[in-house]
Amino acid sequence: MKKVILACFSLTLVLLCGAGMAAHAQNVKGGPVENVLRDPALEKESKHNLEVARHYFKLKKAYRAAIARCEEIIAGNPNFSQLDEVLYIAGAGSLRLAENRGKQSPNLPPEKLRDDARDYLSRVVNEFPESKFSEQAEIELRPIGGVKPKAVVSSQ
Repeated sequence: MKKVILACFSLTLVLLCGAGMAAHAQNVKGGPVENVLRDPALEKESKHNLEVARHYFKLKKAYRAAIARCEEIIAGNPNFSQLDEVLYIAGAGSLRLAENRGKQSPNLPPEKLRDDARDYLSRVVNEFPESKFSEQAEIELRPIGGVKPKAVVSSQ
């Protein structure tokens, strides 16, 4: 009997914690959420990938490599503490590839790269309006149709 009561209590606690986290995640107004529980090992790996993506983006002008690192973070750690920067680098890199800039040749048609750029950059503006990358993302979006409404942005 005690085991059943303990199991019910544990299940209730898990459900309440999950519901609280889901409710909090829907109320994101600014930058990355600060009080989300994050796996320290995953966070460390994502920070390393972000550093590499920055290096590829800023110094090497290797936009395909930068986007690949960013997409790895987005897929593997969607609650990453610096997701706003990851989305910005992926979007700006896609836009530069569409313009045939950088040291790597595009691997996708320019229309697809521009659409990807618009998705990534729109996510920065819509999900992280207080981020330091939001204003620059809006500037980058102007020549390619502006910010997509939140409901239209496809998840990558």
